[in-house]
Amino acid sequence: MIVTARTRVVVTGLGTTNPLAGDAATTWEKMLAGESGVRPIEDPRFADLAVRIAGVAAVEPTDVLDRVRARRLDRSSQFALIAATEAWHDAGLDVAQAAGELDGDRVGVAMASGIGGVQTLLSNYDAMLEKGPRRVSPLAVPMLMANAPAATISLEIGARAAVNTPVSACASGNEAIALAADQIRLGRADVVLAGGTEAAIHPLPVAAFANMMALSKNEGDPTTISRPWDTARDGFVLGEGAGALVLESLEHAQARGARIYAEVLGAGITADSHDIAQPDPQGRGGTRAIQRALADGDIDPADVAHVNAHATSTPQGDVAEALMLHATLGGHASDVVVSGTKSMTGHLLGGAGALEAVATVLALHHRLAPPTINLDNLDPQVELDIATKPRDLPLGDIVALNNSFGFGGANVAVAFGSVG
Repeated sequence: MIVTARTRVVVTGLGTTNPLAGDAATTWEKMLAGESGVRPIEDPRFADLAVRIAGVAAVEPTDVLDRVRARRLDRSSQFALIAATEAWHDAGLDVAQAAGELDGDRVGVAMASGIGGVQTLLSNYDAMLEKGPRRVSPLAVPMLMANAPAATISLEIGARAAVNTPVSACASGNEAIALAADQIRLGRADVVLAGGTEAAIHPLPVAAFANMMALSKNEGDPTTISRPWDTARDGFVLGEGAGALVLESLEHAQARGARIYAEVLGAGITADSHDIAQPDPQGRGGTRAIQRALADGDIDPADVAHVNAHATSTPQGDVAEALMLHATLGGHASDVVVSGTKSMTGHLLGGAGALEAVATVLALHHRLAPPTINLDNLDPQVELDIATKPRDLPLGDIVALNNSFGFGGANVAVAFGSVG
């Protein structure tokens, strides 16, 4: 048998638009400052709902995109395009493309969404009921289909390798990163623009999440409601936006002199087969995902210095994730610096794992873990070192985990390694 060296995959570009900011650099600044992007929903359609707060995007996509272009895209695709364009530019690939130095046949996209174009679907249904079928947009299907964000990005950057859309609820964005790394390692692409997007702040999804007791119904200061691991947590806060990362083979990145933020060391994907909405209370599926990510990257658990946790601020999920970290990292678990950035952004569903991957990569790049805000009273069942202010990370070669878990029992863990 001929054994060949495994292709190394690195991160060369980052982009995001989310409840904190409309770009990656400002998002990072606000995370380090412990700011919250959660605020009241001003839309009068939410007036009678039990939940009237959310992590609404800090920058309206229509303030960034050309007006005609924006009208042809669902809000989820608008977010995805903005984040992807930033990541593409950040990686310097727009320059390489303009110079004819990029082979589109070797460029792919993996842009996830947990729900897809729900805003387009519901608005067109309302139009049909109120004004008749002729008022349904002829663009409704290409706007609402789940792969519209990925397709939009592929058209923007000329990607002609695989263009994929993982759909695994709240694990979707992280799964897209794992898929992108696989595509490069399998030799199917040199560059993959990966991430996730969501735009589900609409009365129907909010009412549905609220009625299933998933959302917090706390009526206090909106900026204090998302509180992972706190004894007063009572559900997640819905957010919207997108995160995007440019992944490249190390060889391709070095050949063009690209800046490298971090390396994708490994990924693990599993399923609970426990319940359609609730996680396995013992965290067994998530534990296996983390174990597989460590094994995939040949990582010693003692090298893990940081975890960006899924940490949605739900009573059961937060405890289950703590059990996972103890099961996979052993006695070292209490020494790892853990961050729950959903305390600041809310939960972006299919976009969450991608936004948190951006934060994880920046934490490695800057050797600084962002804080978890609103943690006043740590749940005694959670024995973790949770950062409540920015915390320095060690020098040398270190590893950071990005965890995502979703309805349907989807579990994804991605391990990133420091460079330089």
